[in-house]
Amino acid sequence: MCEEIELEKVVVLAMHGAPASDFPKREMAELFDLRGKLRHASEETRASLQRRHDELDAKMRSWPRTAENDPFFNGSQALAAQLRREMNCDVIVGFNEFCSPGVDEALDQAAAMRPRQVVIVTPMMTPGGAHSKAEIPEAIDGAQRRHPGISFIYAWPFETAEIAKFLAVQMEMFLIRKGDQPSALGQLNDLKASS
Repeated sequence: MCEEIELEKVVVLAMHGAPASDFPKREMAELFDLRGKLRHASEETRASLQRRHDELDAKMRSWPRTAENDPFFNGSQALAAQLRREMNCDVIVGFNEFCSPGVDEALDQAAAMRPRQVVIVTPMMTPGGAHSKAEIPEAIDGAQRRHPGISFIYAWPFETAEIAKFLAVQMEMFLIRKGDQPSALGQLNDLKASS
């Protein structure tokens, strides 16, 4: 009998998601319309609206993705590949909406690998967004209940000062590439020093 190897950690990269550009427009409009109607639906109409919503949502999430019809999906996979190299561990991408796997499913996939820890991170850096502040934590709470032997760690929120430094470095790199004047670089250095 072979022993199962327990991993130290698996990362779940929680991304927003975007509709594929070639998804049928009529059905996309219907899905968005149903989202609005469900917010205000009475108990009598909610069940039928929810069924149709879930049917369209499943169709959209399972729609085949390519670099052409969903550059965001492609970019999410590229970010996961880079994170995999940086962290030297498995990285699973989960999407809040529009794409599969959903965050819940990605958390379950990570748990199925039997790690000690599942670390969840999102590139949604600014505090206050519904996905990062509410929906991802709800998914993590559900996964923790389903997989009590695994530690789920949400590496969020980001420190505002760290976000500002990251953005300043990014701007500096682009200014250097464009050969802009040193005064602009000095202003960015002043910004970094004050944070």
